[in-house]
Amino acid sequence: MFELGLKLIIAYLLGSLSGALLLGRLYGIDLRTVGSGNAGATNALRAKGPQFAFWVILIDILKGVIAVTFIAGMSIPGVSEDPELSRAWFAPMCGVAAVLGHVYPYWFDMRGGKGAATLIGVCGALAPELIIPVMLVWGLTLTLTGYVSLATMLAAAMAPAYVAIAIHDVPLLVFCVVMAVFVAYTHRANLARLRAGTEDRKERVMLWRRKL
Repeated sequence: MFELGLKLIIAYLLGSLSGALLLGRLYGIDLRTVGSGNAGATNALRAKGPQFAFWVILIDILKGVIAVTFIAGMSIPGVSEDPELSRAWFAPMCGVAAVLGHVYPYWFDMRGGKGAATLIGVCGALAPELIIPVMLVWGLTLTLTGYVSLATMLAAAMAPAYVAIAIHDVPLLVFCVVMAVFVAYTHRANLARLRAGTEDRKERVMLWRRKL
């Protein structure tokens, strides 16, 4: 358990390196004080434009990839492997730790983003075949409704359904279920605004609006 615990701490600390907040310091802005107050790509786009948002997304995705592909499998000097733990669980659990670090960053007063970009990186590293159906659901929902938050939650909910039907991997399925619930939790304020009809809507991306 010591090996896994140490790797989870490392993955969490990596996840705590928020792209939005690190780059925001270079640009002289704290995204938590402007726009929606979320330290994520959507608010970065509103505040500083597409180039800034691109680098934010890239950093946050890479955190998830590194946590799964490198941290989960690395050998730590002086730490022996625990033979009682299945290695199949290490990568998903390190992925969870990275996402938690993004949402509750140790380096930034536990106030981060909502974890979507880091989760994409984790999913892409764990099961690349997940990316296409998840992004299809995200893109279709966004272009139909104009709501980024709704698209993100439905895409996260799509992941465990796809794994259960097409991949049949228990650790991956548990990971996707946990993350789908967590994404809904981090978007609870968006859910409240959706119910109230006050959620920010991107009407410019609603490609099917006239046809409906």
